[in-house]
Amino acid sequence: MSSYRELVTQQPGSNAFLLGNEAIVRGLLEAGVEAASTYPGTPSSEIGDALFEIAEEAGIRFEFSVNEKVAVETAFAASLSGLKSFVFMKHVGLNVASDAVMSIAYTGVGAPMVIMTADDPSMFSSQNEQDNRIYAGLSHLPMVEPSDPQEAKDFLISAFDMSEREKLPVLFRTTTRTSHMRSTVTFGSPRQRTRYEVLNDPGMFVTLPSNSYKFKEKLIERMGKIAAAGYEKVFNSTIVNSGSNTGIVCSGEAYNVISDVLTEIAQPLDILKLGLINPLSEGMIVDFLSTHKTVLVAEEVDPVIESGIRAISQKNGLAVTILGKLDGTFPMSYEMSPSATEKILRKMLHLERNENSEKITLGYSVPPRPPVLCPGCPHRGTYFAVKRAVKMLRIDNPIYSSDIGCYSLGDYEPFKEATVMLSMGSSIGVASGFRGATDRRIISFIGDSTFFHSGIPGLINAVHNRSRILFVIMDNDVTAMTGRQPNPGTPANLMGGLRSISIVDLVKSIGVDFIREIDPYDLRESLAASMEALRHEGVSVIIAKRECAIIRDNRNRKAGISEKYKVNPDKCSGCMNCVTTFSCPAMSISNGKVTIDPALCDGCGVCAQPYVCPFNAIQIDEVSANAA
Repeated sequence: MSSYRELVTQQPGSNAFLLGNEAIVRGLLEAGVEAASTYPGTPSSEIGDALFEIAEEAGIRFEFSVNEKVAVETAFAASLSGLKSFVFMKHVGLNVASDAVMSIAYTGVGAPMVIMTADDPSMFSSQNEQDNRIYAGLSHLPMVEPSDPQEAKDFLISAFDMSEREKLPVLFRTTTRTSHMRSTVTFGSPRQRTRYEVLNDPGMFVTLPSNSYKFKEKLIERMGKIAAAGYEKVFNSTIVNSGSNTGIVCSGEAYNVISDVLTEIAQPLDILKLGLINPLSEGMIVDFLSTHKTVLVAEEVDPVIESGIRAISQKNGLAVTILGKLDGTFPMSYEMSPSATEKILRKMLHLERNENSEKITLGYSVPPRPPVLCPGCPHRGTYFAVKRAVKMLRIDNPIYSSDIGCYSLGDYEPFKEATVMLSMGSSIGVASGFRGATDRRIISFIGDSTFFHSGIPGLINAVHNRSRILFVIMDNDVTAMTGRQPNPGTPANLMGGLRSISIVDLVKSIGVDFIREIDPYDLRESLAASMEALRHEGVSVIIAKRECAIIRDNRNRKAGISEKYKVNPDKCSGCMNCVTTFSCPAMSISNGKVTIDPALCDGCGVCAQPYVCPFNAIQIDEVSANAA
């Protein structure tokens, strides 16, 4: 799609080639949603990017919240105000939001409300691959899961209908493949927006124990009604291909993989495709199990559906063999790959092995390609300066407590500045926890968005407990890793006039008495501040402030600025200090000399400083400067 505006302007009945996340945005418009909130996280990020662009035109109140818990509370408040609301996040974000979600399940909602979780099987951009279908059972909330962009749009609208009818929030689960799959989507007609009347009885939305005692019973009663309400006709489908003795139950992306593999091996097995994950449609499942001797359950990641189906089979005394993850037919982790699934099905169906599916040996080794910080990334200068300061002060075996974001790449060579990394905001809390447990020097790294998200309580804890820790807040003005979305510290001119929060003022208010704000492009300043901070006896905070290099590059490109650096081979000694200690991806080695790729160099000039190149061999390329 050339512009997110087309999601607003294209007429009903027209077709568009959309990402799953783009189809979800169109679904919001067609459902008549008026309020949406999020904390950005891959694989859900494109939804926020689109809403940020079109929200005003579409008449949607949209915000990037400080974290997922606040995002849920914001959407809930909109629901209580009579506005149909939507909140979305990546899977681990639901952990942060779960405190509010569990209570909202008890109180119910005012206007319809849908909570989207974008799961990440195989951990393409996440610290774990938790299966958030577990939250549906934990919270006793209905959950819907689409398998393609068209279903993502249509199921979302139906999820709002369910929420309206049942007065409960509905969980809406996608996975990386569903969110990032692209296919043709047919647009429907946007519904007229309605301001819902929300009763305001005393205690209706107050989770005091005396109220919650009654809320829980009502919640279980509501879920029982949902199970019998016929929603399976909206979200589930039985695909009878052959009336074979073997059938397959699947959902979401697993359905796409199974369909492709069955076509590949020419086996038209019957399929029960589930879009309603909680509650499971017992009647439909019993009918399917009763007509097949063997049923394979295909799903990502945990055996959630399989466990439910086994319970339904046992409850109804069915004589059917159920295969899946619990018996080892499918692995317990990672995405379902077509090749692995084909092998499993061929083995189960006693088919010959497909020789073409075997691994191909290249005959040569491919060098590893770990993730790296972008050329010009300010975090590179920060890591370089801190590591050099540690070495110059002869600090032995420090503990580096790192966090979630671009700067997590500091774990890789040549920096290796990540001893522990758990979750959003944990770097400061973990660092504070080392107080009194070890004499090793503690250095914590956290980004600006992550600091606002959940790092502040940890800093308060460290100051309160008189810890001796260096906290490095790497402030690049945006939430960079997920697509450069704004956060509370983003300059007002980049986020539509909202008020920007000063990290310096915030840190001062907590009681930190050692604060230095540095430019990580200035290695002399950064090194001096790092050494001073490491000598400090209490809590010290360095705020390494420099905008994300991608923002700088985009601005320079629009202004026609194109400064590049090159290596003067006559001055290069071949010491390799720039490669081994600084390691910008624009640098490479050719014939024993370092070269800089002009296509990758962004002209930051940090590598030209004597701390990186003591022989002054890295110089500005006058040709590029004159061309600009």
